[in-house]
Amino acid sequence: MPSPLLTIPAKTRFGPYEIGVSLGAGGMGEVYRARDTRLDRDVAIKVLASSLAQNAQFKLRFEREAKTISQLNHPHICTLHDLGEENGISFLVMELVNGESLADVISARSVVAGRRGEVRRAGGRRAVGGPSRRRGPS
Repeated sequence: MPSPLLTIPAKTRFGPYEIGVSLGAGGMGEVYRARDTRLDRDVAIKVLASSLAQNAQFKLRFEREAKTISQLNHPHICTLHDLGEENGISFLVMELVNGESLADVISARSVVAGRRGEVRRAGGRRAVGGPSRRRGPS
């Protein structure tokens, strides 16, 4: 069963962070664009769903995720800036990465059925299935 979302209104403050628009939601909570008013930069804030925040096991998992992310340094992994709690709401503050969402990238590369049972990836490259040779005179 999905966790109830918090739907935090724009302009809500979590310490120095001012919530903006929602960027998406998942199994553990929601992600918002926010403004770090101390350092004058845009960030992403991941908020733990309220129902999960009441569960000590999920709260520990959320904190473990933060500790793990903070130890990583790679161009394909966003930087963790902060971990906090405001009015009983646990949150992570991360680097905001502009661009397509993961859902959009996956959708653009999804496998679609082609003619004669062939399966093609978006872009027309042959992936799997279908006849491997052209039919015609021998």
